[in-house]
Amino acid sequence: MSKITKEMSIIDVVQEHPETIEVFQKFGLGCIGCAAARFENLEAGAKVHGIDPEIMVKELNDFIESQK
Repeated sequence: MSKITKEMSIIDVVQEHPETIEVFQKFGLGCIGCAAARFENLEAGAKVHGIDPEIMVKELNDFIESQK
């Protein structure tokens, strides 16, 4: 998977990078296993939780990069 974007589904990101669950939890998105994670993209999930999607995507990408 290339760089994470806000258009990607939450479940696709978690399946490709399971270590990102830590970042999602930091933002209060503990619903990784919920049905919405299967069809909701990162932007929609962030907005529902009152989070700036650009900030979350940056943190996800920074976290993945730091794990290399």
